[in-house]
Amino acid sequence: MSSGAVVREYPDGSWADDGPTREVEDVIESGHVLAFPRLPFVLHDAERRFLDPRWADPKAKNVSVRWPGGELRGAVGAADDLADLRRMIVRYAEQSEAFALRLFPHYRGKLRRGNTSFRPTDVKGPPRSWRQDDTRLHVDAFPSNPMQGTRLLRVFCNVNPGGRPRLWRVGEPFEAHARRYLGAIGKPAPGSAWLLATLGITKRRRTGYDHLMLQLHDRAKADMAFQRSSPQQSVEFAPGTTWVCFSDQVLHAAMGGQHMMEQTFYLAAGDLAHPASAPLAILERLTGRRLLA
Repeated sequence: MSSGAVVREYPDGSWADDGPTREVEDVIESGHVLAFPRLPFVLHDAERRFLDPRWADPKAKNVSVRWPGGELRGAVGAADDLADLRRMIVRYAEQSEAFALRLFPHYRGKLRRGNTSFRPTDVKGPPRSWRQDDTRLHVDAFPSNPMQGTRLLRVFCNVNPGGRPRLWRVGEPFEAHARRYLGAIGKPAPGSAWLLATLGITKRRRTGYDHLMLQLHDRAKADMAFQRSSPQQSVEFAPGTTWVCFSDQVLHAAMGGQHMMEQTFYLAAGDLAHPASAPLAILERLTGRRLLA
């Protein structure tokens, strides 16, 4: 794996509380990716049959377990098989949560479990619109799901059985990226956030923060000169590698690979060890205005 400045490698070989790495809030909050090349998510022999895209509903982005209810979505197959698939994904959720709480004890009691995903399909799937093209560098922001400043902590693991790495690009620091585009971003139209929420287009009110994050997401993906020549590095996550980052802060692009587990956690910006490191605080400092009001 190419480590570079953004990716920090650690020697852990266990998901449990006996692993060596802990209290690394400073590292992840400063915009690094934490990589664990010797930390595989081990599938049971009977679960290896799920390493096949036939289990994924082609109409869904991925196979997932939705919390807090725990229902399985995006999968196709017989009921008994789907129950086994769900158990595999739930086990990843539980291991990821225990691991995250060891790495970041400051977040204990504050992390909220989001969706747990299994992605058996190839990154290089059917063509998508430029906004949905995750092979382009971006920070995570969602048109229909305003985060209102909440952080997105993600735990990934490459479970590819054939030795194929997960290929990423990682880009410039968040503040440099925000400075690149902020001057060209206007304010949203008056009343637009209320209208979008009232019509059910967004799940909740889109704040000034969400407006800026969506603009940063879209402008980066639409700017092909930026995609080609901005500061960036390529990273290979070999099978058996787990990696962790705040995906609303780290510019990233998925360039290749197949078969990955992913766990999302939500964390209020105020619950960070260093709240001033959050994209919300950075954008408020750069714009000189409150963005959640």
